[in-house]
Amino acid sequence: MNPSSSTLNTLIISVIVIAALFLAREVLIPIALAGILSFMLAPPVRALQKLHMPRGLAVLVVVLVAFALIFALGSVMARQVTQLANDLPSYQATISTKIEGLRGTGGGGTLQRAQQVLEDLGKQIGTSDTQAPQPTVAPTTNKDKSLIPVEVHEPSGGPLQTISSLISPLLGPLATTGMIVIFVMFILVQREDLRDRMIRLVGSTDIAHTTEAIDDAAHRLSHLFLTQLAINTGFAILIGLGLWFIGIPSAFLWGVLAGILRFIPYIGSILGMVFPLALALSVDPGWSMMIETAALFLTLEIITGQVIEPVVEGHSTGLSPLAVVVAATFWAWLWGPVGLVLATPITVILVVLGRHVDALKFLDILFGDEPALSESESFYQRMLAHDPVEAVEQAKTFMSAHSLADYCDEVARPGLLLAQKDCERGQLHDDAKTALRGTIETLLSDIAHEHWLIAKEAHASTMANASKLPILRREQLAQDWQARRSVMVIGVNGDFDQAAAAILATLCETHGVPVRLETSDVLTAANLANLDLAGTSLICLSALDMKTPAHIHFAARRLRSRSPHARLLLAIWSPVDPKALADLQQAIQADFTASTFHQAALIIQGEATSASGSGAAGTAVHSRAHA
Repeated sequence: MNPSSSTLNTLIISVIVIAALFLAREVLIPIALAGILSFMLAPPVRALQKLHMPRGLAVLVVVLVAFALIFALGSVMARQVTQLANDLPSYQATISTKIEGLRGTGGGGTLQRAQQVLEDLGKQIGTSDTQAPQPTVAPTTNKDKSLIPVEVHEPSGGPLQTISSLISPLLGPLATTGMIVIFVMFILVQREDLRDRMIRLVGSTDIAHTTEAIDDAAHRLSHLFLTQLAINTGFAILIGLGLWFIGIPSAFLWGVLAGILRFIPYIGSILGMVFPLALALSVDPGWSMMIETAALFLTLEIITGQVIEPVVEGHSTGLSPLAVVVAATFWAWLWGPVGLVLATPITVILVVLGRHVDALKFLDILFGDEPALSESESFYQRMLAHDPVEAVEQAKTFMSAHSLADYCDEVARPGLLLAQKDCERGQLHDDAKTALRGTIETLLSDIAHEHWLIAKEAHASTMANASKLPILRREQLAQDWQARRSVMVIGVNGDFDQAAAAILATLCETHGVPVRLETSDVLTAANLANLDLAGTSLICLSALDMKTPAHIHFAARRLRSRSPHARLLLAIWSPVDPKALADLQQAIQADFTASTFHQAALIIQGEATSASGSGAAGTAVHSRAHA
């Protein structure tokens, strides 16, 4: 199947699914609400079962208590709404007074003056327009005056029709509530059976993987709902008490409404604040009540959203902020206000499925909180885009918890290997490779400077812990290493070998060892004769892989012929077979081999300090690296 047909099929399936969700919302919304309630009520059911209560009875008790609380809460809110509706006319005078205050007293108010100007302009425009002809009104005759108006009334249907007119508006909510109760009880009673059927439907051939996905979804949703319920209940209680203390009428109603609306991401708290603010504006002749109400909501929301939720919830939902906004918009458009409440849990389920089902992987990529690109992929992408500034910022974030050597090994080295793969597939032309190498070299210099600043702020002038490279002082180096650059690093073949060599050179320079960096061009016959190797104690050959060992043999042989006493370090930056690496080391008579920048830098530091008077520290570093 070609890509265009696959895209068309996916689009058609998506349209069908969305249409089905919209057309079947009367049935799907109760099922979704029942699913949320079942996740909330499952822990108390399990607690009663641990007390040796039969599952059916435990489910019946929990469901009856839960819905009794819901109905009691609803009845209290209904009474407060009725009382508030009766009191609203008494607030009209306060609102009128504030409006007059805004307009200003007499004719000097700013708003009133602006209104007068607009009225004058309207009159001037009206006098310049052509007056429209007035319609002719026929005179009223005595005959017309004698007409008697007649009204038609349908006959009363009796008591049954009256009862029907009263009950019919309640049938829809009662039916929905009944469906929710039935679905909740069914889900709680048949929980294991539903799980087994889901495993059979989704992945009976991979029971372990499917079970892991279901358990992951259940854990995330249970944690999400229970913590949100606890946090929003506390938020509602504090809002209700605060509004009661301020003097807002029906404080209990607004507290409960604020807690419910807070299930809606981002805008729920704003919506919950609108009604109390409007009421404070209507009740208080001044402005203090409205200011206190706004301060109450803002203070509690900041504490709850920025302190309590990150500590209690962490990243339990697994959703990115963009996913929450998109999901809320989509489900609100599809299912209305109920969709706002259901948006986050439904999206959590989709992301968990995408995390465990390959066919739905795109959902995890689009809506999950995991970074879309790894550190190394982002490094490579920034280099291709010639945007080292963002890469430097990412490196600073990385190095706040890791070392520069860790960055070179865990980010830059895999990024170079990605570039090498693209090069082998023909995705990078020669100019792009050269530009990429230059960008990487410039980037590493900037990153090394940032590392130096971080180390300076942390007072890292002494040996770091065992997982980091020591930053050597000049007096720690051997005498002959202090006077000149005794180590030469050279890329064996191509731009990426040279880029890796530049990374190693920068790492060594940053940690106190002067390094001489050369390109593979010096290995030609013409340039080799002019290459000054006097005083060179160590030569490092840098190669991304061993796919072209002939280039490594060529470089080693020529450098050995010019500097037979220098030690040779072979650095292969990609994972290789240890036996093949040992054979190559023996063939070129290399003294050391390294596969990471950290290991290579340790070897170089060991050579630089082995003859110094700094004690056994340098020799120990050298021995560990060589081993």
